[in-house]
Amino acid sequence: MRSRYSAYALGLRDYVLDTWHASTRPEAMERFDSGVKWLGLTVKRAWTASEDEGFVEFVARSKAPGGGPAQRLEELSRFVHVDGRWRYVDAVTAPEAR
Repeated sequence: MRSRYSAYALGLRDYVLDTWHASTRPEAMERFDSGVKWLGLTVKRAWTASEDEGFVEFVARSKAPGGGPAQRLEELSRFVHVDGRWRYVDAVTAPEAR
């Protein structure tokens, strides 16, 4: 999760796509470099549900270009372990994942 956040902050689109699971990865990321300034990441908790599935609950803060108030993205992300690497699948809200 931290490496994906850093990739967003540094504008490393290829890394973000490479760490996304093929079943949910977009073909392209429109508006990736939109000038958003990333202000910080707080990982609230992370755990594995099995040796091949894990979750990360986090808050990421950002600021839109041109000013305005900071925004918060709170998410519970699901990852799967494939070929020795964790890949982002999606954001989940299922109660059993919490």
